[in-house]
Amino acid sequence: MLLNPSLSQRYACLQHHYSRPLPCPRRQQLQRGAHASSTDPATAPASAVTLHQHAPSFKAAIDFKSIKADLEAVERNCKVRNSRANPRRAVELYEEYVRVKLEADTLRADRNNNSSRMKGKLEKEERDKLIAAGQQLKEALGKAEEQVALVEQAMQVEGQRIPNSTHPEVPLGGEENATLLASVGEQRVFEGFQPADHVKLAESLKMVDFDAAAEVTGQKFYYLCNAGALLELALVSWAMARVGAKGYTPFTTPDIVKASVLEKCGFQPRGTNTQVYSIEDSPLCLTGTAEVPLAGLYMDKVLQESELPIRMAAFGHCFRTEAGAAGAAGKGLFRVHQFSKVEMFILCAPSQSDALHEELRVIGQEMYTDLGLHFKVLDMPSEDLGASAHRKFDMEAWMPGLNRYGEISSASNCTDYQVMECRICMTCLDVQSEEGASQGKKQKGGKKGSGGGGAGARTEFVHTLNSTACAVPRIIVAILENFQQADGSVIVPQQLRPFLGGMEVIRAPQSLK
Repeated sequence: MLLNPSLSQRYACLQHHYSRPLPCPRRQQLQRGAHASSTDPATAPASAVTLHQHAPSFKAAIDFKSIKADLEAVERNCKVRNSRANPRRAVELYEEYVRVKLEADTLRADRNNNSSRMKGKLEKEERDKLIAAGQQLKEALGKAEEQVALVEQAMQVEGQRIPNSTHPEVPLGGEENATLLASVGEQRVFEGFQPADHVKLAESLKMVDFDAAAEVTGQKFYYLCNAGALLELALVSWAMARVGAKGYTPFTTPDIVKASVLEKCGFQPRGTNTQVYSIEDSPLCLTGTAEVPLAGLYMDKVLQESELPIRMAAFGHCFRTEAGAAGAAGKGLFRVHQFSKVEMFILCAPSQSDALHEELRVIGQEMYTDLGLHFKVLDMPSEDLGASAHRKFDMEAWMPGLNRYGEISSASNCTDYQVMECRICMTCLDVQSEEGASQGKKQKGGKKGSGGGGAGARTEFVHTLNSTACAVPRIIVAILENFQQADGSVIVPQQLRPFLGGMEVIRAPQSLK
């Protein structure tokens, strides 16, 4: 089983928030081997562990020994993120796993030794004793292996709940503590009329049909039609063209992925209050973001440092249960179960991720500025970060019809949190010595999975980043509410007109008025 390097680096960044300095050993070469043993096994009986209802579909490469070593720091990180993870329980289960694994290994060695003794010439009485002992050892080993599997599963459940580290500049607390990084444009002043919300505008312009969708599929689904359908296609084409010009390779991705891939990307498709639609009697789920299938492209691959960063942009359909969404926050197109989105995704060397996170922020800020929107750029606080995010920048556009700001984009640096499960690695030269660098150059063509092929190279995890280039329904909301006119028409932003055949104003089709 693959072991991660020490996780203490994940939590060292919390020195910014706490007075007690935390250990921060440098992440070194990717290690392979069995779980390290412990000299302090838990005293709790393994029988106290029960099968978890939502068992993970894969074994994550979690270094529980390092979590144990930095337990207080890990617990503090969970606390500032308001996470339900229980690192202490994960450590208890790890210790129990070490104990029952040792028992199983001892029984297996005894069984093998017993079998070896039976190979020679033996008296019947002695052979019968060995046969009886072998049967007893076989039964005991079977029970012990079952217990190992049971404890390991419970350990994985707890371990996979532990979130990523938190960037030292991330503000602590809830959403109200977000740091304002930029404010672009100003709220529009409407003269002579009261701005309508996007639902009234879209329905009057025959751009959307919520009622038919509710009959055909259910609440929070919709039909886009006429200028609404054309506007969706225009936004997708515009966004793909913009990010493609920035060097992002365009993709269209599957809308269905394996639950195990979702879990490896930090989602819990089978967990309580999940946002994921699961397909009944199937290991498959509907994906909530193209980030997941893009990460899946590189699962279990070893990349050369010279290949990085890898910039991708994908158009995909997103499906989310949006459990609990109600009221104004869930009105109309703002919070729906299915929508189209253009997503940017990056694989990079650890040294590149902070700069690339800023690149994603700048791209989004340029795009929404060019659309003529008024929006805020926020450094989101610790309690608003998902499990995988190390730091997250949100952009919230002013929506005058809803009389509030609404999120239109989110850019996250997930560091190595996702790739530790997807096992996406890179080989790079060890420049600590001239000899190592020279050997690394000679071994550059090493085989996949070889760790770079020699003493001059090391293998480590890459970092991943993701950002919303265009969440179509929310941009439609912002356009309708900000560019509406007194007669109920809507001005088309200049940037989108080439993708709409030169359309400058959205009006209701004459035959449908």
